[in-house]
Parts: sequence; structure tokens; C-alpha cells
Amino acid sequence: MHKEKMQQLTEQLIQYTNKADEIYEGVRKEGKEKDFFSEVKPFADLVRTACIEWETGMKEWMRETDFRHLFPEQIEQTAHNLSDVAVQAFFPKTSYKRFKSHVQSVEFILNNVKTEIDRILS
Repeated sequence: MHKEKMQQLTEQLIQYTNKADEIYEGVRKEGKEKDFFSEVKPFADLVRTACIEWETGMKEWMRETDFRHLFPEQIEQTAHNLSDVAVQAFFPKTSYKRFKSHVQSVEFILNNVKTEIDRILS
């Protein structure tokens, strides 16, 4: 597990979260779903793969390093929520409140992780 790789993955997940939010805003405005195989699945698979790698690496790192205010359960939940958000973003019928709530919680934890990584690596 490379610490710099975890730093990059965290940044990548923040970007994916922002991208999912943009996609959701777009489909809500248009009012129609995106094509599952050409748009939903490729993005969801990309995010899922990154989430699995990030979750595994972070939990491994957390076993050997003291992260302030962060727990393995939060890492698991964030990876799970972001994977869900990556799919839900493409469907305009997704509950606005629930979607935005998931996005906020994912961003909150990812930003905390980023802050902690920056602190540890500096």
C-alpha cells in the first residue's frame, strides 16, 4: 500500500463524487435516464473499482497509523455510498434529498481523509 497512491485515489474519488453530482443535475434538468450500457455501467464500474482499491488501502493504512476522527466503518460506508451515488446519478427519479445527502456525506468523509493524509504525509 503506497501512501501517495491513497492520496491520489482520495482525490480521484472526490472528482468522481463531483462528476456524479453534475450528471445527476443534468438528468434531473433533462428529465430522462441515460443509457445503462453505454453510460451508467462504464462510470459505475470505474467508480466501484476505485472505491474497492481505496477502501482496502485505507483500512490497511488505518491498522498501522492513527487517523484522527476517522474509523474503518466510515471508510466502508463512504465507499459503499459513492458506489451507489455513481449509479443513482443517472436516474432523474432518484430522490433529490437522499442523493444530495449521500453526496454530502461522501464529500465530508473524503475531505476529512484528504486532510488527514496531508497531515500524515507532511
